[in-house]
Amino acid sequence: MQVARVVGNVVSTHKSEKIVGLKMLLVQPIDIATFEEKGNMVVAFDAVGAGEGEVVLIVSGSSSRQTALTDNKPSDTAIIAIIDYIDLKKKRIFDKEEDAKLQAEKE
Repeated sequence: MQVARVVGNVVSTHKSEKIVGLKMLLVQPIDIATFEEKGNMVVAFDAVGAGEGEVVLIVSGSSSRQTALTDNKPSDTAIIAIIDYIDLKKKRIFDKEEDAKLQAEKE
């Protein structure tokens, strides 16, 4: 499992019938220690109703095919949770409400 931020949407009008109806989001992995972006962005199927800007938990490989929405689908990455907060070594390093305020200020 990995923490990531939803950074965009992926829309496809022509696709395999196995993924019709699945929402695709672009996610940017986050380094949990520094909370900075790391690595390449990836496309993930959304199993929980996440939206742009939210911090989420993603899984890859066979784990991504273990949700009700992605079962038996050609999935390599899936969003399985929207994160409310993260505590690391007794310190809150992420809070969804505070993050939303910071993101709004940036716009």
